[in-house]
Amino acid sequence: MKWNRRLRNTAAAGAISLPLLLSGCGMFGGSSAQIDPPPTDIETQMLEGLDAVEQTSFAQEEALSTVYLVNEHGLLAPVALHLPDGEASLKLNRMLEMLVKDGKYASLLPAGFSGILPAGSEVKAVTVKKDEKLAVVEFNQAFTGYEAADERKILEALTWTLTGTPDVEKVQLWVDGQKLNEMPVNGTPLDRPLSRNLGINLEIKAESGLSQLSPVIVYFSAATPEGVQYFVPVTRFVPADGDRVKSALGELLKGPQQGDGLERVVTDNTKLESVEVSKDGIVTVALTDDMFEAGEKLPAQMLQSLVLTVTENRDDSKVRIWLNGQKEVVGLDNQTYSEPVMRPETINEIPL
Repeated sequence: MKWNRRLRNTAAAGAISLPLLLSGCGMFGGSSAQIDPPPTDIETQMLEGLDAVEQTSFAQEEALSTVYLVNEHGLLAPVALHLPDGEASLKLNRMLEMLVKDGKYASLLPAGFSGILPAGSEVKAVTVKKDEKLAVVEFNQAFTGYEAADERKILEALTWTLTGTPDVEKVQLWVDGQKLNEMPVNGTPLDRPLSRNLGINLEIKAESGLSQLSPVIVYFSAATPEGVQYFVPVTRFVPADGDRVKSALGELLKGPQQGDGLERVVTDNTKLESVEVSKDGIVTVALTDDMFEAGEKLPAQMLQSLVLTVTENRDDSKVRIWLNGQKEVVGLDNQTYSEPVMRPETINEIPL
């Protein structure tokens, strides 16, 4: 029987840090619009536009920030890191500087991960227009010196890193004072601000006709060279007329494609019985799987990937999981998943 053998014996505390939150706690998460040209004094306006909470020392920032790095198989993955010391008002600058290949923060990245921005790229300014939830990012000319094959990954890494922060839903790129209307190497259009609608780690079959399809995000598992498990989001395309959450879970159950370094998070026997949404937004996922006995604690990675997949495809949702008709489901991380849980604020805290 083919499935990820690590799952049964791995508790989250020994593999990753994914603090699933009970339903009383917080969670995190565009359309296009014309924007004004960047201000003459872009640095001043950036400082004025940030919340008062951002005008603090580094010690008062959130302990971890999530950036999207390239793993050894060429896929982008969220990695929760402690940012280097610096002014809180320049937090987004430092987050993007973590994405630079062989950059000044390369030694702070976990083994097996690297940045995707071209070596020598400098983040000259990041201006957040809070009324538009738009981040305007200006780079130096070195930003244009990348290989064509990296163009989409660069856009995905920038967009997903910035839109993981509460005040940003869209991203616009500038180089040396000039707005980019298209990417300089492969010509990807930038006539509209970028959002998470861009997708991440796209899997597109050559014969697929995208006009009748919609994207869904699915979270599979991968491992660092040291064997630490972490999650990787993948974009797949499903029939546009289907239920988004059911379709995403269906893709999760299919498992990853061969050769991408991803691992199954469920067994071959896992079946989706139903998905129901209550009036207060609780998504109940009912599964069947004869691999597990009544009362047995379930692999945390399996349950966590289900929560991540559901909440990525349905905003502001809470999730509970039932298995084989049992309404008491507990993971090896001792989290009760049959009670509504919310998306964690950070995932993939990987030791250096």
